[in-house]
Amino acid sequence: MASLPMNPKPFLNGLTGKPVLVKLKWGMEYKGYLVSVDGYMNLQVKTNFRCNNVLYVRGVEEEDEEGEMKD
Repeated sequence: MASLPMNPKPFLNGLTGKPVLVKLKWGMEYKGYLVSVDGYMNLQVKTNFRCNNVLYVRGVEEEDEEGEMKD
């Protein structure tokens, strides 16, 4: 079953300030808080990561310091 296309700008703006997982086109993954998105959909993540070669972005649950998911 095909899903309906989603406008990425409101989706990304809704993730601003929240924990995300970003996978880059060359396979690296970054977890952190989405700080900002510009008009070209360049992303800035709080883990000192900024890139425009993104394969996908998804929201994730917050983790505690041991890497366990918070309730």
